[in-house]
Amino acid sequence: MKRIVSVVLSAIAIVTIVWSQMPEKKSLSKISFPSVYVTEEGFVDAHGVLIYYKAIGKGEPLVVLHGGPGASHDYFLPYLLPLVRKNRVIFIDERGSGRSQKLENPSAYTVENMTDDVEAVRQELQLGKICLLGHSCGGVLAQAYAMKYQENLTHLILCSTFHSTKKMNEVFKKMKEKMVPELQARIEKSERTGLFGHGKEYEKNRYTSEYMIAAWGEGYFPYLYQNHPDCNYDPIAAGNMAWDVYREMWGSNGEFVIDGNMTSVEYTDRLSSIRVPTLIIVGDQDECDPSLSQEIHEKITGSALII
Repeated sequence: MKRIVSVVLSAIAIVTIVWSQMPEKKSLSKISFPSVYVTEEGFVDAHGVLIYYKAIGKGEPLVVLHGGPGASHDYFLPYLLPLVRKNRVIFIDERGSGRSQKLENPSAYTVENMTDDVEAVRQELQLGKICLLGHSCGGVLAQAYAMKYQENLTHLILCSTFHSTKKMNEVFKKMKEKMVPELQARIEKSERTGLFGHGKEYEKNRYTSEYMIAAWGEGYFPYLYQNHPDCNYDPIAAGNMAWDVYREMWGSNGEFVIDGNMTSVEYTDRLSSIRVPTLIIVGDQDECDPSLSQEIHEKITGSALII
């Protein structure tokens, strides 16, 4: 037995010596493949709130802010994937949304707090100066960031967004007036009777399925997919979001009025302070009417507007 052990130990020693003299081997994770884009994900502790991020790609940092409020970064994929060929694209889920931390006190869901969350992500990931893209309500957040942390931006991209809650509410009013009478009556009936507290326990803190179909499926759909209708669009599936965030920020009285804490969004007189190169993108039949983007364009000197 002792001889067998001695032989085995000798063999291990020989193998160890031979291996130590071989050229250094790189682990697969350290090898660079030019056509492979590895996903990095994690959480940044932003002043006590864990913010989820997902980073893909190579190049200058492009931070992307989702809409909702209360949605997540998921709806950007796969549509924004081509950007990863030239940028390191960093998606985040805003506080309370997606994979980010939920808060017991919904009053902490504000544009101001979310603006500071974005700055915390930028600092902790050591991104340096960033290009910032905001879509819909994420565009509102991007404007707020640009007005507070402009020195940290290289470029700003505002997509289908608004700068004034009052003016956005005027757009919604006109949108409802253009609906066929039957749809308008159905939506207004649901709003009058209250949109929450119906159905089973798990249904009471969200819109009813009937209202989601009427508001998002019939009311919004023509503004979302006029030229290329999406056969996979499901208005009820769109209700899989952070309703506590939504109700705190947007409000509880329906899709066609913003009366939550986002009534504080009145940036018209402050937009002229933005001096970074800014691109504004909007659809010609957009839910966020092109007139809103036109006003943003007029206020931000040197900005470009693409309708």
